[in-house]
Amino acid sequence: MTALSPIYQKSLNEALVLARDWIPAWLMQLYAALEQREAATVSPLEKQLLGQSRRALQQHRDMVATRFLEALGRALSGELTPQSLQGPRSLQALSFDELELMDDRQVNDTVELARVQQLVRMSADEALVALSARLSAAQGLSVIRHEANPLRPDVVVAALMQALRTMHLDEAVRTRWLHAGAVSLGEQLQAYYQELSRRLDRWGIEPASYAVVQSPAAKAGVARAAGVSASPRAESVTTAAVPGQAPVLTLDHLHQLLVGNLEHPDAAGETGNAMTRTLAAEVVSQLLRRIADDHRLLPTVREMIERLKPALLELARTDPRFFADRQNPARRLLDLITARGLAFTSDQDSTFAPFALSVMAVVQGLEAPGTQLSQRFAQQLQQLEQALAADAGSRGRAVQSLVRAEQRNLMAKRVAHEIEGRNDFARAPGVVRRFLQGPWAQVVAQARLDAEIVGGASPRGAAAQRYMDILPDLLWSAQIVQASRNRPRLIKLIPALLKTLREGLESIDYPRAQSEGFFQALMGLHEAAYKAVPTEAGDSIQSRHSHSGYPDEASAWLQPAEARDTGFIDDLTIETQPDFLETEPMPMPRDLADVKADQAREQGQVPLSVGAWVDLLDGDRVVRCQLTWASPHATMFLFHAVDGRTISLTRRGLDRLLASSRLHVVADHGVVDDALDNVARQAAINSGQSRSGPH
Repeated sequence: MTALSPIYQKSLNEALVLARDWIPAWLMQLYAALEQREAATVSPLEKQLLGQSRRALQQHRDMVATRFLEALGRALSGELTPQSLQGPRSLQALSFDELELMDDRQVNDTVELARVQQLVRMSADEALVALSARLSAAQGLSVIRHEANPLRPDVVVAALMQALRTMHLDEAVRTRWLHAGAVSLGEQLQAYYQELSRRLDRWGIEPASYAVVQSPAAKAGVARAAGVSASPRAESVTTAAVPGQAPVLTLDHLHQLLVGNLEHPDAAGETGNAMTRTLAAEVVSQLLRRIADDHRLLPTVREMIERLKPALLELARTDPRFFADRQNPARRLLDLITARGLAFTSDQDSTFAPFALSVMAVVQGLEAPGTQLSQRFAQQLQQLEQALAADAGSRGRAVQSLVRAEQRNLMAKRVAHEIEGRNDFARAPGVVRRFLQGPWAQVVAQARLDAEIVGGASPRGAAAQRYMDILPDLLWSAQIVQASRNRPRLIKLIPALLKTLREGLESIDYPRAQSEGFFQALMGLHEAAYKAVPTEAGDSIQSRHSHSGYPDEASAWLQPAEARDTGFIDDLTIETQPDFLETEPMPMPRDLADVKADQAREQGQVPLSVGAWVDLLDGDRVVRCQLTWASPHATMFLFHAVDGRTISLTRRGLDRLLASSRLHVVADHGVVDDALDNVARQAAINSGQSRSGPH
């Protein structure tokens, strides 16, 4: 973990010092609020529960303060974020698919969290902006990164929730504490942020700005092609209901709709079936509204999807949960249209017109009057799938090439370690060691794989053994002092040695231009040994060839034919300097997402989901393509553009493109998935706005 700057560490320490004052002050306000509510309520049961909550706070106040401060300290060190919170789901982490799997308590906790977060933000938002600007500057950032502020309300609320969870309090007590204390918590945070900002100002920390400077290439490339700064899944959840619409859909209702728990009449006398249809129609309307606002899709595509609304609303009357069933033809149709729609950055793209005509045929087919709507959706889905069917032949060849390359590269790593373990390996010149762990390991690996296919007694099996058998002669001949002591042996082994080396490299079609540097260096070593040239001269010979054009052990390598079949971009040719003119250090303390990304890289997990759409800056051209395949060991990745072009990358190449901002993720999840997730989050917000007291 990168060390924190002294001024930022001082800021965090000061934040903890101030927290020792405001946390007890907030708990005193909470006690007074509970006492006031207890005196004002007329319900005997509520009065009893509020009294119980007040007495519990009086008994555990010191422990709450201690646990809250400890949790806040973990938040400042990056150990605790809303995403790491055990208990209620963070709104940012809430997904539509998970909602169906949640029980009533988890739903209630999520609504409670949403309510507390909203009330706290309303009170503290203005001071939060100023504090984030100064804390960003303290971290060495020239631009504001609100997510880099470890004291933002979501994290503070997460710390409070975590502290309360460790105390095993009665659920009713915890709920009443949160209801009674949310507003005063926001007020305390407002004052806390203001005081901390004043102290940072006295220390000379100027606030960071909002400006982001990009190079012309970046502006004209990835950012322009993407049209948006990030996927909606990464954006902040709105804290208000959709303009012009009352917050009707709550998380409770949405959860009941998904689990089929709306069978009984509601309080207004509306039957369960009618309630189900009403909520389903509301979900469909909000889903289509989210898609209509998704600027990753071209306006033409969004307009055609909007024309599907009458048919989808009609379907919701008879199949109110169709949008939650990924196998439902209507849901699959939406997924297919939006997924393929992400392929286009302009309606002038050569392949857009056929796509638009195919989708329009679907729209017109569903607009036509008729019965059996669910069957018509299935028919239109089948027709669209046939119209958009891609050429599977070239894709299959590319996948086969990459599977073969991954198998060989993994085998080559094992061969390289085997060679490195030899007693005579360390004494060899560097140019020879690099050759053996690079190209020659690939040669032996390919021969062993071929032998496994046809049997160990095959000629390829013999070749694999022969390629390993030359190692003693090669390593001995490359040591000038040793070889010069036995010139007859040196002269005798050179022809066979060179012949076997060239034969092996030809067996994997290794480019001659990349291997010539090694052969020149090897022959120079042999000549120096024959002439008994001192070691210093030999070192000079190998140093002239120390940067041969072949990869080292860590680099994946593809044969020329494999590279052609897959559109391979060699990771060694990818510059690591970002296209941004102004680079920023990573915000510290590191967010949990950063830690997980490093862990995923170490464990070989895929950094992108198969199906993700990206914009790849290839030279001065931006290519919109989709990740269609990742190798079993996550070392090779295959992308396809809508024009049929294939692009393959190694894991290191993909990481380099992401780090240099030459690969921009347009959508790592489906458009429909993102829209439904936002519907669920909006429902949670609506629940928080409509809930006025404990239930």
